[in-house]
Amino acid sequence: MLITGATLADGRVRDVRIGDDGRIDAVAEGLDADAGERVLEARGRHLLPGAVDVHVHFREPGGSHKETWSSGSRSAAAGGVTTVVDQPNTSPPTVDGEAFDEKAALAAESLVDYGINGGVTPDWDPESLFDRPLFALGEVFLADSTGDMGIDADLFGEALDEATARGVPVTVHAEDATLFDESALDGDLGGIGTAAIADAWSAYRTADAEVAAVERALAAAADRDARVHIAHTSTPEAVDAVVEAREGRADGDEGGEAGRAGTDAAPSVTCEVTPHHLFLSRERTRSLGTFGRMNPPLRSEERREALFARLAAGDVDVVATDHAPHAVDEKRRGLVDAPSGVPGVETLYPLLLESVRTGELSLERVRDVVAANPAETFGLDRKGRVAEGYDADLVLVDTADPREIEAAALHSACAWTPFEGLRGVFPEVTLVRGEVVYERDPATGAASFGDAVGRNVRDA
Repeated sequence: MLITGATLADGRVRDVRIGDDGRIDAVAEGLDADAGERVLEARGRHLLPGAVDVHVHFREPGGSHKETWSSGSRSAAAGGVTTVVDQPNTSPPTVDGEAFDEKAALAAESLVDYGINGGVTPDWDPESLFDRPLFALGEVFLADSTGDMGIDADLFGEALDEATARGVPVTVHAEDATLFDESALDGDLGGIGTAAIADAWSAYRTADAEVAAVERALAAAADRDARVHIAHTSTPEAVDAVVEAREGRADGDEGGEAGRAGTDAAPSVTCEVTPHHLFLSRERTRSLGTFGRMNPPLRSEERREALFARLAAGDVDVVATDHAPHAVDEKRRGLVDAPSGVPGVETLYPLLLESVRTGELSLERVRDVVAANPAETFGLDRKGRVAEGYDADLVLVDTADPREIEAAALHSACAWTPFEGLRGVFPEVTLVRGEVVYERDPATGAASFGDAVGRNVRDA
């Protein structure tokens, strides 16, 4: 395939040739089409690397009424995500080799490439788990969330030791349950679904609980020289703690590791934020009720703005979705009984690209936090860039053509979104290793999907 006249994130206009092996053969000006080669005219549109969403919950096995690998990966492809990393809190949880194999068999239905993380519980089996092509360890839950996989400090230390001995990074869900404010759930919690008072959930799972857990996780990791990635940081204070820890560990490294600048080494400490913590807040979305309940919860508008500012400034390493779909009837319960989590894999790129369109973020910054940085952080050497030799995981978008986000137009099996009514810039074409897995006619909106070509990135 030859893509002609595409504008890259840095503003260069280039042609891109994709080889038969699914990699980018050339990025240059004035490339001519070979006989019989498909030509994709991209003039006036941007060609971006496919997003690497390092935090999704595709719910299989055990929760296929919420999402499947087929439906979740279709949603990913339609949003420009070409690699997803599934978390271990399924049923059964991915805590041993047998559970990994069961999930891997289901993942064969994925349209996009994928990684499978391993989990930690008191009865986990690290020997069989690490014998599989594991993407990372985690998310390791320091407090209970969906799946009730919260662990204590001793087991967390054991998990860090096991992963570090094998050179595997650890993704951490950092909340300290001892700092939750139980009294926040004693008052009027409203009705069910959108009538619930979701603000009480934010008051219950406090910002201090996140910050304290992040700081302790970073200290434990530093003691062991472990590589840790803090999932879904919802507070600017947590991001600041990660930045401080990274700088401290870099200063103490004789090799002078300085993060990403001029080095092949992945940073030892990284963090992600989610679109829901960047675009939603307690004050802005009270009408969501239980559909706005997640862990960690929504924060104040002041904290949301500060978190977004840290993203723009370069302090945030990765934006990942924590795509956590639940069925509508499950969400339509009282605040205490409804499950936590919101879908988002299809709206990751669109929401951030709309922020580019409105001038809040640069396109290069968005490219880095959704593609280049997550690929580098987790050692995906052929992902995350539009460059020769890289996998042709590519997304074609018209950044001047936003549309309103509507659940009815999305592809997750859960059939709802917390971003209803916001605007996003959606892809026209998504390719995984040169294969078209999603294509949309911008004039009619008609969309089509390709075959399930996804494969485990640790097997590649």
